[in-house]
Amino acid sequence: IIFSTINLAHLAWAVDELFVGRKLVHRMTKPRKQWTWAPAKPSDVPAVLKREVSAKGDRLVANHIKPRYIEPPPKKPRFNYLVDVYTKWRGCCYYFMAKYATPGPGRIAPFWDSGFARLEYTGNGRFHLAYFRHTGKWWQVHSHLALDEALDHIKEGGIFQP
Repeated sequence: IIFSTINLAHLAWAVDELFVGRKLVHRMTKPRKQWTWAPAKPSDVPAVLKREVSAKGDRLVANHIKPRYIEPPPKKPRFNYLVDVYTKWRGCCYYFMAKYATPGPGRIAPFWDSGFARLEYTGNGRFHLAYFRHTGKWWQVHSHLALDEALDHIKEGGIFQP
């Protein structure tokens, strides 16, 4: 009996176990996809809460973060240095941003921005708190905090610094 190679190849893909030489080899199968439950994110932050968060966040930046981290520019700058700290809303997230100056003739742009802390609104006046990792991704470290608790964590510094 002669089998065509097409039929044998089709048969080999259909089974999970194959004989290679004299050994039985188990082929890795793809994990099955399945649905999981994820809580719905709030579609919008109430305007009153947005104003309160903005006021308290801007006060924190002006009274604690800027005096602690912003220094006068160096006389002969060779490396990036911090020139400003500000906040901004984007969707349901409130970001603490740092603006850096880039000296030198080979620079792409004179300034660039980077986030260092994020408050993500989860509903009922609660927030997730995350910091921006060196990998370029946000990493959530606290969840369902009240606004004042979240701002206290940022005020302490630690991983939440520009």
